[in-house]
Amino acid sequence: MGLYDSRNNLRSFSQTIDWWLIACYFIITVIGIMNIYASVHSVDGGNIFDPSLRSGKQIIWLGISLVAATLILLAIPPRLYEGLSVPIYVLTILLLILVIFIGGDVKGSRSWISLGPVKFQPAEISKIATSLMLAKLMSQTDYKIGKFKDFLITAMIILVPMLTIVLQKETGSALVYCGFIFMLYREGLSGWYIVAAGLAILIFILTLTTSSYFAIFGLYFLLIIYLGLKDGRWILLLSAGIPAAVLFGMLPWLFGIVGEKIDNPDAFFFLIKPIYFLLAMIAGVIPFIIQSAYRKRHFYSYIVAAGMVAGILFSFSTDFIFNNILQDHQRGRIEVLLGLKEDPSGVGYNVNQSMIAIGSGGAFGKGYLQGTQTTFGFVPEQSTDFIFCTVGEEWGFFGSAAVILLYVFLIWRIIHDAEESREAFTRIYGYCIASCIFMHLFINIGMTIGLMPVIGIPLPFVSYGGSALLSFSLMLFIFIALRKNEKKYF
Repeated sequence: MGLYDSRNNLRSFSQTIDWWLIACYFIITVIGIMNIYASVHSVDGGNIFDPSLRSGKQIIWLGISLVAATLILLAIPPRLYEGLSVPIYVLTILLLILVIFIGGDVKGSRSWISLGPVKFQPAEISKIATSLMLAKLMSQTDYKIGKFKDFLITAMIILVPMLTIVLQKETGSALVYCGFIFMLYREGLSGWYIVAAGLAILIFILTLTTSSYFAIFGLYFLLIIYLGLKDGRWILLLSAGIPAAVLFGMLPWLFGIVGEKIDNPDAFFFLIKPIYFLLAMIAGVIPFIIQSAYRKRHFYSYIVAAGMVAGILFSFSTDFIFNNILQDHQRGRIEVLLGLKEDPSGVGYNVNQSMIAIGSGGAFGKGYLQGTQTTFGFVPEQSTDFIFCTVGEEWGFFGSAAVILLYVFLIWRIIHDAEESREAFTRIYGYCIASCIFMHLFINIGMTIGLMPVIGIPLPFVSYGGSALLSFSLMLFIFIALRKNEKKYF
């Protein structure tokens, strides 16, 4: 009877586990170890299993991760994650606050805790805690993201760890939290929030590369297009507001309050005083608000108007944020990315060398352990943040594409399982981890090819780093365990 039960349990276990996810996890992790060794090996000796090399240390961390994964799948009741989500989240926040004061300084960041020879980054675990907390909150039957109270609590759950990580000067890890917006959109959040985030980025870039005035003109132009699609009559009204705003902004000059002369056409906009221009733009939106309220139109009217005002204020505050909140190296990286300055031997060195390595790989690569940029260490941090350029140089375009497709399959499989889930907790948690993996993938590869600023963020399961590998493994196998538990009963 005992033998029969054991066989039945083993069959049940094998049938409820998503082996596609586990197989994809193993393949990507092995690729990571191979490329870590390629980035640190020398012709003098040392094999991939050498514990003195980063590849050997990563294998040890993989073993620890697999032990933890086994416990998650076999020993820990899946219901426990939902029940302990609140205390896990609270303890994680306390740890994030604590590390600000006791954390060691690593390249200007105070986000690491040293436990003997082991360094640990609590920010990695915080993604799991936040995902569990969001799943706990949003899976409640009376939860509605459209309610202001529920939306505010949800935003606070995301913003609190995000802001504490920013205080640790670990901006890259904090940026990952923006990915939760995709999960929120799946759960009913208006797409306008995603549009607003995109506009904020656009305003930030336009303000830095041109001026606040051009950024506001761009925002106003988008407003004209949007409202014109709603009601063509607004195109004429708002279009007329542009010269009116410019004229209003030049009032001090026109009345002789400021006596500059227009010696250069490029200096024209400098005659416009921001405060007057700001008032004019706000005044241009007020009629729309009044008209919408009078005719009892949809609430979107107020959202658009408020967004316009917020966009103007954000544009004029961009310089302050850029010069007073961001660190020197962060400003330098953004300036190089946007083409505001060139620094090939300084801030831009990593990216330039990374793109050289990827470009030299061609279609099929130079071959494993044959990359010159990799072998001779031209790219700093090549085993961590810039691990993807090792793939590009030695495996070429098709090898890089294959790695990206593996990630696409991994994310798709997580979303597929999440959508098939009958429990809201599992579905929301699945979308949370899919969003985190996607953000890491997008930012990391983007910065290695010069499309994103260098912010120091690992490639999931591939970059060297024990805490990163362990946290991503825990994150994934908790989801696999939740799905296993569902399949056991449904």
